[in-house]
Amino acid sequence: MVEKVLIVEGTNDRKRVKRVLNEPVDVICTYGTLSVTKLEDLILPIEDKDVYILVDADEAGESLRKQLKRELPNATHLYTQKEYGQVETTPLGYLTGLLRGYFKVKEPYK
Repeated sequence: MVEKVLIVEGTNDRKRVKRVLNEPVDVICTYGTLSVTKLEDLILPIEDKDVYILVDADEAGESLRKQLKRELPNATHLYTQKEYGQVETTPLGYLTGLLRGYFKVKEPYK
């Protein structure tokens, strides 16, 4: 059973992080917004798991992050650099280093 959950914004973000992950992780896409229904569907099944949040370093990503902080106060927040902007454009080497402290990752990505 997967005990770790990584929340990202979109399918391209999910593809990007799965390229470096080397363990089973449930990568959930919010598609940029969270309605009340989507929140209930998302939050209830993962409340007892280790939850990590990695969203874009832009206004929409920060807005989503604030909402997720309220709903999942125990989640671990991971950040890409503003210069990379989006998770899907974050260099694989940086992403590997970022995720390494929390997940098993494939090596080497430079």
